[in-house]
Amino acid sequence: MADCGAEEEKGEFGSPQGGERRMIIQPTSLEDPKLNKLKEVLVEWINKTLKAEHIVVRTLEEDLYDGLVFHHLLRRLAGVQLHVEEIALSTDAQIRKLEVILTALNETLEMNEETAKWNVKLIHTRDLLATLHLLVAMARRFQPDLVLPVNVSVEVIQCEVTKSGIKADKQTEFITFQRSDCPIDELFKLEAHKIETVKKAILHFVNKNISSLGLNVTDLDKQFADGVILLLLIGQLEGFFIPLCEFFLCPVGSSEMLHNVTLALDLLIDRGLPVQSVDPQDIVSQDVPATVKVLYYLFNRHKNK
Repeated sequence: MADCGAEEEKGEFGSPQGGERRMIIQPTSLEDPKLNKLKEVLVEWINKTLKAEHIVVRTLEEDLYDGLVFHHLLRRLAGVQLHVEEIALSTDAQIRKLEVILTALNETLEMNEETAKWNVKLIHTRDLLATLHLLVAMARRFQPDLVLPVNVSVEVIQCEVTKSGIKADKQTEFITFQRSDCPIDELFKLEAHKIETVKKAILHFVNKNISSLGLNVTDLDKQFADGVILLLLIGQLEGFFIPLCEFFLCPVGSSEMLHNVTLALDLLIDRGLPVQSVDPQDIVSQDVPATVKVLYYLFNRHKNK
């Protein structure tokens, strides 16, 4: 198992500070053939894209941390010209360069820095998971026809430094999205009693995680239609506060409900959950498979909490 304590000893750029979260890939996941195939495809894509510039990447872990490759990819793929030094040798220079590059990349990808799964610190400390998330996002945006391995996920330990010490949770982190083989799609082809068994397990999971808010769900089919409980559940599980000004706490009418559900799904997509196929209107309309699918992905990620 990855050791959060060991991670803490790495110093300023290797350890999570108070309130900060860091995901550490379990060693067994690093041997996953799907993960290695994804890395291989991304390296080939980078080298093909930057061939004319005579840049060759051999490993994602060691060749991208200083910003040079991302700088050239941004210029080549998006036509963005940045006034940064070509080669940054010192740590401070590399960090300054990465700050400029990632700001431009996030703007180009229309990604909110607060919900992005990468940042300057993670990229500069050679965090493989953050690097993969960023490269996949770039490939999806700039070359959507690039065939990436599907269903690539890793088991991670999420470490957070709190006042009482280091808190660690096991999670499954998706890097590329699942496709049509979603278990929930298959579930609804089974007998009714099997469907109810899964819904009861998810209902128990939901109530366990929102009870501290004084909330309780009794009807899985209807109580998520306005998006309020879904947003509060996401905040509880993913560990961030969603400002009340961002959604309707007491929605009136279907348009406000749709706003809430759309925001919830956008947050989940930003966090790497494969819910692109879910239409927000289906949840507002109390479509049971759509609602259960979203809750299932949350359950699957956080069931070990």
